[in-house]
Amino acid sequence: MKSKIITVGDEILMGHIVNSNSAYISDKLYSVGLPVEQIVTVGDNEEAILTELRNSFGIYNVIILTGGLGPTHDDITKSVLVKFFDDELKFDEKVYENIISLFKIRGISMPETNKEQAMVPKNSKVIWNKNGTAPGIWMEKDDKILIALPGVPLEMKPMLDESVIPSLREKFSESETQVQKNKIILTTGISETSLFELLGNIKDITGDDCKIAFLPSFPGVKIRIDASDVNEILVNEKISEVEKKIRAKAEDFIYGVNDDKLEKIVGDLLVEKKLTLSVAESCSGGLFASLITDVPGSSKYFLGGVCSYSNESKIKLLKVKKKTIEKYGAVSKETALEMAVGVRNLFKSNVGMSVTGIAGPEGGTENKPVGLVWIGCSFENKTFTAKHLFGDNRLRTKLRSVMMALSLLRKELM
Repeated sequence: MKSKIITVGDEILMGHIVNSNSAYISDKLYSVGLPVEQIVTVGDNEEAILTELRNSFGIYNVIILTGGLGPTHDDITKSVLVKFFDDELKFDEKVYENIISLFKIRGISMPETNKEQAMVPKNSKVIWNKNGTAPGIWMEKDDKILIALPGVPLEMKPMLDESVIPSLREKFSESETQVQKNKIILTTGISETSLFELLGNIKDITGDDCKIAFLPSFPGVKIRIDASDVNEILVNEKISEVEKKIRAKAEDFIYGVNDDKLEKIVGDLLVEKKLTLSVAESCSGGLFASLITDVPGSSKYFLGGVCSYSNESKIKLLKVKKKTIEKYGAVSKETALEMAVGVRNLFKSNVGMSVTGIAGPEGGTENKPVGLVWIGCSFENKTFTAKHLFGDNRLRTKLRSVMMALSLLRKELM
């Protein structure tokens, strides 16, 4: 059993938008035993889409096509499907009523052009779109399935999750497809090469039943475990066994699994240990506090932050000694430490963290190059600092400095 994804749109080929739909669809198809073997992008060209369908339809059990279902002149997917399946369009009253209701909810009049979206292939099954005006289309021929979905992710994803995937799971019984699952182990503070060497012989970890892949992905390296079997219980057992072996060797660098966020993990540890946190930032420009407060419930442990971008603010607000900055500079171990202590005293928190660095692209010297960052941490009975070089990309340095600070704090709280 195998599948294919075809994305339609000149805007994708021109690089104006990123094709995020394919990754999402691939993951969902994999979960129902229909791994994607090919992803293709074609422009808003009837012959190009037809050619791709002719070359693919007899080979793949399922083809999911996204894009081209809108009401404008360049939305040609339906006309292509009608031609390919030797079908014709019909007006669907229920689809039309749904379109009208969506415009009423928004309090605006429906443009006449949107009525065209109620025209669907006669021999298709409509996939309802509760977030937009373009219905999805399900068509079958010679035991092969073609599914057309809108290209807008906020519309496509619910349609895929709530209608398409359950229908595919029902369509293909367990006797036809194996259950395939994966699990992502999230690491930080270690490079891909070092992690590979740390784990040692991969075959000893996976055996013959699983596969693992290393996926460098900020703020660290993901380890994906893949397994398949005749039922979900056996698959989960295989994945669990491999995860245990990975954790036995790399536990110090693992902070979560799948969709876990480092900032959420740190927040949970602070709550567990009944500790509060405050942060002092320079080069990160408020990003540290922003990331922490992205987590719902962060008010339980986060007391506040200071964006002390200037030397004067470090001295006035954080009580960093003027002579410290004059002697060692704003970007130094000594200043980072006094910033961490100062913010902890200011907010009377259990932990104070600081970030000071040279984000660039200017301001670096031979001794203090662009990308240099010092991170400070102050507990009531312990302080420490860490030095890092993050390169010359300003935005990346800001984000990396915050994520590394969180990583250091996580390790200290473990």
